[in-house]
Order: sequence, then structure tokens, then C-alpha cells
Amino acid sequence: MDKVAAANRINEFLQTLVSKGGLHLKYRIVVDPPPQSEWEKPEIFVDFSGPDSVLLLDRGAELLRALELLAYEILHLPSAEHEKIMFDCRNQRAARLQELRMAADVAAEKVRQTGTPYQFAPMSSRERRVLHLALRDQTDLKTESDGEGFNRCVVLYPADYKTAPKPARRTVP
Repeated sequence: MDKVAAANRINEFLQTLVSKGGLHLKYRIVVDPPPQSEWEKPEIFVDFSGPDSVLLLDRGAELLRALELLAYEILHLPSAEHEKIMFDCRNQRAARLQELRMAADVAAEKVRQTGTPYQFAPMSSRERRVLHLALRDQTDLKTESDGEGFNRCVVLYPADYKTAPKPARRTVP
């Protein structure tokens, strides 16, 4: 991926969106920014600000995530390369990472105390990855992703927990 060309395409998209949408937003696009966290190292970072920022952050930052998804589509990025681009607004991403880490800690204690699996709410692949990474050093626990599409979630198990085998996927010829 040509990062500068990709950043220019994102800029064209956002200029049109902001001007035609009548949004009071500013944004800054940074190519090769410093790492955002120990687990997120995007090649292109877009940071939003302005009076309409609250629209991007409403409903769990649904619009911010949708804009990020549109950027992936505009650039024809395969899902394996989605971590190369990151959108943020008012440091929402750092707050969400902290929330996921705290949820991982609470779930780990609950699984240790009860011995039963804990299923997190469905979330994006990027957020599931954060949970897997946050819990990877817990040798007495194991994580797995379960479900399909928008219902995919992380399940936390005791390390010795026996899970039922999953049925084989059938494909229609």
C-alpha cells in the first residue's frame, strides 16, 4: 500500500463528506504516526475534532467506526490489513482500550472464581484482538473467538476447560 496515496484518498473522501454533509469537523491525517498503544501501530492515523465530534462518538462511536470501514473499502484493503488505518476522535480509542483491559481483568477474576466460561459482548475484530492480547499472559486461562459476523465475540475459559467440538462447516457446492 502506498501510504501517501492512501492518505490522499482518505483526505478526498473526508473533504467531500465534511463539506457536502455540512459537518463542523476538523481532521488531521498522519502517515507513520507514533504507535497508539502497545497493540496498535497504524500506518495512517486520522484524528477528528470540532463541534460535531459528538456525532462521531454517539452510540459507542458507531459513526466513527463506519467512517473507518468506508476508508477500508475506498482503499480496497483486505481485512488482514485493516489495522494499518485508524480513526479516532477526542482520544476515544485510548478510553476504549482501557475499558477493554478492565473488562478483561474483571472477566478473568470471575472465571477463576467460578470455573465457568465468560462470554464478552459481540465486538469488532480489532477489539477482540485487544482482549486476546490483554489475556494472553494468563496461563490459567484461554480465549477463543466464537460466533459469526457481527455476533462474533470472545469467550474466556479456564485453561483446562473442555469445550464441545464445533460442528464442521458445510459448504454448498
